[in-house]
Formats: sequence, C-alpha cells, structure tokens
Amino acid sequence: MSTKTVVFIHGMYMTPLCWENWLPYFNARGYRSFSPPWPGRDKPVEALRNSHPDPHLRKLTLREVLESLSGYLATLDEKPILIGHSMGGLVVQLLLQRGLAVGGVAIDSAPPQGVITAQWSFLKSNWPHINPFADRNQPIQMSFKRFQYAFVNGLPESQQQIAFDRYVVPESRRVPGESLTRVAAIDFKKPHSPLLLVAGSADHIIPAALNRANFARYKSTGSVADFKEFPSRTHFIIGQERWEEVADSILAWIKEKGL
Repeated sequence: MSTKTVVFIHGMYMTPLCWENWLPYFNARGYRSFSPPWPGRDKPVEALRNSHPDPHLRKLTLREVLESLSGYLATLDEKPILIGHSMGGLVVQLLLQRGLAVGGVAIDSAPPQGVITAQWSFLKSNWPHINPFADRNQPIQMSFKRFQYAFVNGLPESQQQIAFDRYVVPESRRVPGESLTRVAAIDFKKPHSPLLLVAGSADHIIPAALNRANFARYKSTGSVADFKEFPSRTHFIIGQERWEEVADSILAWIKEKGL
C-alpha cells in the first residue's frame, strides 16, 4: 500500500520544531507532512521552559504519548509513513506493531523493553532521567553541558548552543521510565509493515550498537526490516549539518519499498 502522507514524531526534550527542515523537504517531493506534538508540547519552546516544572509534565507517560498519537493517526484519510527520532523512534516501532502505518523509520530509536546495553555513553547520557532514586513526579530539565555530551558531542560549540537554545525543553521522568516496562514491549515475531532503523556512529545517548541490537531482533521474522548507519552523526542527526543526506537515504528507502 502506497501513501503520500508522512507523520514525523519527535522524541524526548524536543517539540515538533525539531522537524522544521524535514517537513518542507518532504512537501517539496510530493508528500503531505505532519508533525503532531506529544501531549502538552503544542507550545513554543520558551513557554515550555518558563513553565518548568509543568504540572502536566509531572504525569506524562509513554502510554499517554502512544494513545494521543494513535488517536491523531485515526483522523488521517490514509495510513501514513511514520518517521520518528529517539523516543519517537520507539513510538514508531510500537505504532507499526499496531498496524497504524504503511511503513516506518526509527532514527536513533530508544530501545524497546529488553533491548539494552552497558555501553558507558548510554548509561551516562540516560541516567539522569531513568535514575530510580529520583522523584518521578519531578520533570527534568536538561543542562547545556549534558546536551553537549548526549546530543551534539563533537559539533562546534556555537552549533551546540544554537541547537540547545532553539529546541530543548524539560521532560517527564515517567516517559523514559515506562520505556523499560511492558508498555514498550515489541513482539518481534509479529508481522509488520516495512521498518528502517537509522543510527549515527557518534551517537552517545543511543549508541549505534544499540540500534543494531534493536534491528537484530527483527531478523528472525518474515517482515521487512532494514538498517542504515551514518558515520560521524550524533544523536542530533536530524538537525546536524548534512541532515539532507539522511533524508535523501530515507526517501530512497521509501521509494524502494513502494510505500
């Protein structure tokens, strides 16, 4: 089944603004592009920062994100292609499992339940929001120093600061907490629409090896799953310089699969 609708799903610490370059890119190539917000993320970045700690963010869960986006997809006049980044990549995997899209692309996807790594960069980057001793009712605000390490490591500091100021917002601790539970479970044996997993070789928070482990779980099924790794790309792969190369590759995959 082919479609001309693409839905972009943002990840943690971000809003739909992170897709600001991707929507016009796909629109110019004949697609209808949408980037629905997670619950409560329909405000400007500055407003979300100023409202910290946001009472709604204290309670936001991954399950709520999934149900909100499932409801949004039900309003469309055709099944879309889903493209998600980070926790949005995991959301793509979970929504694809529900049969809500003709295909999906998970970029630097947060791992489903049971897919894990002991790589130091992963533990260091994720510990602040998955620390079991932290108050789950207290939203977390990412510091610039942590953003430098987890998202934009190796980029010029001027670019790091621009990205931080433009995109980063506070986050719920419950969303990543639920990604470790059955809410984020994938039935890797269940047939699904085509899925492409994309990784960046320089990603600290979701290392490429973790993306490969995620991909490997699908290899025992008859469903289509593919993997692409981009050298020297950080977790900010969707906004990093030469993001167009990533978009070009994804579009080529979409056309190859006849989506």
